[in-house]
Amino acid sequence: MTVSGDLTVVRGACPHDGPDTCAFLYHADGDRLVDVTGDPEHPMTRGGLCVKLKDFAQHHYHPERVLYPMRRVGPKGAGRFERISWDDALGEIKRRWDEIIARHGAEAIMPHAYLGHQGTLNGLTAGDAFFNRLGASVAEKTYCESGSSTAWLMTVGPTGGLDVESLAYARYIIVWGMNMISTNLHAWPFILEAQEKGAKVVVIDPVRTRTAKQADWHIRIRPGTDAALALGMMHVIIGEGLVDQDYVDRYTLGFDELAARATEYPPERVAEITGVAAEDVRRLAREYATSQPSAIRQGVALERSRGGGQAIRAITCLPALVGAWRHVGGGTVEMPIWEFPTRFDRICRPDWIRPGTRVINELDLGAALTGELGLDPPVMSLFVYNSNPVSQAPAQAKIVRGLQREDLFTVASELFVTDTARYADLILPAAMQAEQHDLMVTWGHLYMMLNQPAIPVPGECVPNVELFRRLAKTMGFTDAYWDMTDDEMLLEFYDWSAPQLEGITLELLKERGWARLNVGAPGERAPHAQGGFKTPSGKCEFKASMAEQGDFVVPVWRSMYEDRQPGDPIDPLPTYIPPYESPTSSPETARRFPLSIVSPKPHAFLNTQYGNEEQKKQRQGGQIVFMHPADAAAREILPGDVVRVFNDRGFFEGPAELTDDVMPGLVLANVGHWPSSTRSGTSVNAISSDRHCAMGRAGTYCDNLVEVTKAPANGEAAYA
Repeated sequence: MTVSGDLTVVRGACPHDGPDTCAFLYHADGDRLVDVTGDPEHPMTRGGLCVKLKDFAQHHYHPERVLYPMRRVGPKGAGRFERISWDDALGEIKRRWDEIIARHGAEAIMPHAYLGHQGTLNGLTAGDAFFNRLGASVAEKTYCESGSSTAWLMTVGPTGGLDVESLAYARYIIVWGMNMISTNLHAWPFILEAQEKGAKVVVIDPVRTRTAKQADWHIRIRPGTDAALALGMMHVIIGEGLVDQDYVDRYTLGFDELAARATEYPPERVAEITGVAAEDVRRLAREYATSQPSAIRQGVALERSRGGGQAIRAITCLPALVGAWRHVGGGTVEMPIWEFPTRFDRICRPDWIRPGTRVINELDLGAALTGELGLDPPVMSLFVYNSNPVSQAPAQAKIVRGLQREDLFTVASELFVTDTARYADLILPAAMQAEQHDLMVTWGHLYMMLNQPAIPVPGECVPNVELFRRLAKTMGFTDAYWDMTDDEMLLEFYDWSAPQLEGITLELLKERGWARLNVGAPGERAPHAQGGFKTPSGKCEFKASMAEQGDFVVPVWRSMYEDRQPGDPIDPLPTYIPPYESPTSSPETARRFPLSIVSPKPHAFLNTQYGNEEQKKQRQGGQIVFMHPADAAAREILPGDVVRVFNDRGFFEGPAELTDDVMPGLVLANVGHWPSSTRSGTSVNAISSDRHCAMGRAGTYCDNLVEVTKAPANGEAAYA
């Protein structure tokens, strides 16, 4: 903390689910937050914040913020609540849960949480220990990165891989399935630095995004076909003798089998699958292999189709094939979070999970609540925090039907009355980032960052960590876990003796705010120049030894699930798995719904966050439907016409914007809009399937077919 003029400056860090995790400077005038700026000394943040955070101080004072516990007084979904005390709220939770446990057992209670906050204390796993101690159903969290992470760990192990700051040293950079300027802005300057020094930047994406427009070469690809392109590159690299054979012989496993697999993907076949011209496949492969160091920045979007995990496997194999790992600036990155010595077993307490406790995947929420899964006991209570599934989860209609159940006791810990919280029986007021203490994890860079409170918590809001302490006391838990202070938890939850944290202490972080892990400087880091992969073999596994375990999820807290039976075996070699829904893989469905749809992250929102704030809504625009002019002309749709996008799962509506930024046969609509603010009362996830990808049980948000027509003149609300 420092004093600058009349203002107090406190160091903090961004709480949002993005790879940048910027270093904050909170500027407070007494008890009021007046500004939030980026820390100019932080090597990633460099003093700037993205558009999502431009008015973060004002965000804390939004007039619709929830400040007190509230009880529902109207019908579910009406959004009518009255203020009650914390004692009343906690008392009602205990009474209802005691009744449910007595009648159905604790597994009838289901938590639902994700990365509405990224902190160690208040984020993704903030409630896991409590619900494990309670005996509730375990919520399997595979909203994003589970398919990617499973594939990554199968191939190279829990390594951070390429440092995004080292991109500045690359000569050839592929941004594959990621719109960095909207979602990873603070890594983009390192690519610009490399580009200014002569590096070529290639973006592979179905859409001409903001990032693609800044690239030297944009390669359009059909959604869900990325594995075929990577295998086609391998076909050329191996067939034309562009392999770094010395690296392959020393540091990889399964090359002969991979080479045999690659013969199945000549460029002409790849062109038929991907829509990328055969000569472009050859050119990409040759340039990538011969322009060292070459780098690949992988995006989460790659996993969001049936074969997404295998796409990540194939892409992650490429750097070892050409020896890119030898060089500073060479290799690939999925997310560097694996370098942080986090003790998830001490955070989540999987030892408290009772043998045989069922696991419910969070993407199956609608099916779980509506009885489709046939659960016994049924889910009788839902506790939601750090998540807004009505907007963000697939199968929107199912979720809403489930939340409307009168016998379902729903509690939401929230900042606002979201479209999910509207169906809650109780809403509990959550703290915002400038009001709480936390150590921030990041999936985008190699800095450990401490967030310190700059202002008092308003009203009766509490951080999540305090919420679960209160719930534990309410339910009669006497374990020492619930008596730890925030600092005691942070000291317990990380291995401070690990080499990565040498010289880094909690006291240092309180003074400076952040510190880079001891994993080598960006201009020196080449983590796999001599192999050293963290797989069972110690090599980059083209043929994955872990594949025999079947379809499994490998989150960093995998020990929770080790007693689960393995699923179907998966191919140990990278392969192309066609999408569930595409004109070629599902022609019957395509006759009714001929257009593919993708739903990328918005530019001005952070997932669903800020979807209720007018300034951000004006910046982002409404639920716009982007179409290619040829597809619009075939349907007599003109620019600005309100259209309906639909399939047999649901529909949403919005004005059409015609652009050749999307390829023919493709529709784009950003995720994150609140259904309650749209014309139809629905958003893009009304059409999303709740099927899982073939690895890691990730979602298939970019594996859906739809049709588009002009919307009915009078509109029609989909849900109450």
